[in-house]
Amino acid sequence: MRQGITEGVKHLLIINVVMFIGMMVIGNGELFNQWFALYFPKNELFQPWQIITHMFMHSNLQFTHILFNMFALWMFGTAVEQVFGLKKFLTFYILSGLGAACIQITFLYYQFNSGLEDLLVAGYDQTQILGLMAEGKWNPNWESVLGNNTQNFLSAFLAPMVGASGAIMGVLVAFGMLFPDSKLMLIFLPVPIKAKYFIPAIIGLDLFSAITGASIFSPGNTAYAAHVGGALTGFLLMWFWKKNEKDKYRWN
Repeated sequence: MRQGITEGVKHLLIINVVMFIGMMVIGNGELFNQWFALYFPKNELFQPWQIITHMFMHSNLQFTHILFNMFALWMFGTAVEQVFGLKKFLTFYILSGLGAACIQITFLYYQFNSGLEDLLVAGYDQTQILGLMAEGKWNPNWESVLGNNTQNFLSAFLAPMVGASGAIMGVLVAFGMLFPDSKLMLIFLPVPIKAKYFIPAIIGLDLFSAITGASIFSPGNTAYAAHVGGALTGFLLMWFWKKNEKDKYRWN
């Protein structure tokens, strides 16, 4: 692998940094979130373009969010783009991000509809529920019905999704399939592990967190289902391209 930074990775880094700076200086981040973060489709703030723009957004409250994502994009994306070429790498990156968003939205629909059904059975009116949540509010009495699922129900509707993590998980899978014997290690676990073992383990932890809600290494508001969705999309793309192309990886 050649050292340095590839053209596609460079432009993705620039876009992410520009968006991060814009979010910090315009409207204290609120306007940028309303415009470009990905909201639940039933939320009035949802717009179709957010399916793309959210993957270039990062939380302005956590500088480490963009720092770690951009480091991973540079570290793994450069190697993958050297194999794929510019056009194929960007296509792979965007499709992985879209796959992540689709899986996350499906997961949110499950969380929201489960809670909504419980509230309707308990006698609450759907129009009133949606109207109250559209104002960013909720009825404290809902907790007596939803119990421990209250926060999942509320955050599914109210909390926007931001970050490049889903797309980067796809890139991570591509790296693992292209360079399975490359040795990687976590900062807090300085033991070299081959990519073919390391990357599935990371995906497994994300899947565990998505199912149980338990956070292991990431903040509790991490979209674990999006991570799994990006990884799954990346794997399917790699499998399809490997099976159906004479030149299995590169687009000229």
